[in-house]
Amino acid sequence: MAWSDWIRDGVEVEPSLYAADFRRLGEQIDALLGAGCRVFHFDCGDGHFVPPVTMGPVVLRSIAPGIHAAGGVLDCHLMVDDPVHHFEEFAASGADSVTFHVEVTADPAAVAANARGHGLGVGVVFNPETTPARAAEAATAAGADIVLCMSIHPGYSGQAFMPEAPGRIAELATLVDVPIQVDGGVGEDNAGALREAGASLFIAGSSIFGAGEPAEAYRRLRAAVV
Repeated sequence: MAWSDWIRDGVEVEPSLYAADFRRLGEQIDALLGAGCRVFHFDCGDGHFVPPVTMGPVVLRSIAPGIHAAGGVLDCHLMVDDPVHHFEEFAASGADSVTFHVEVTADPAAVAANARGHGLGVGVVFNPETTPARAAEAATAAGADIVLCMSIHPGYSGQAFMPEAPGRIAELATLVDVPIQVDGGVGEDNAGALREAGASLFIAGSSIFGAGEPAEAYRRLRAAVV
């Protein structure tokens, strides 16, 4: 399956598992699957490209079978200096797609080809300091399935949404012809503006897992963008 097969009604809300309660991770994933969620966002930080070391393949292997059995997929954001080094293990651990940063590669086409060689979907992501034009150039070279615009600095969940993000997404939308993903501070208060700007994939961590009932928060956020 490809990204085009995963997106329903032209949009998807992706719960960011980095913000989950890890004492209840399986329980929360099951509740979200029951609420209709099918695309889960999985962040991997290496402690170099971003300061924290976050989740890795061990966690991915534990959750992927249940998500796949329910018809879901795992979209993995690699916040790492050397994404190619990780593709084989992520593919073997249950990843369906990987997104790598334009800031870490001078040859996005080669990186994307390597990922596809492992059967993975491919996205490119760019930081707030990187221009949409540079991201679009990398996405075109890579033949990317999606482009992720960060609306916070990558690495830590719970940061405040950057108000310049809708403008950056609107600019990007004039330069690429693939779905645009947005990550960081996404919630019901700004999802509509992000959708209007051109985003169709909404990664949400704190606004879903910080709520009393993540499944209900997911339903509300999806309703805000469909």
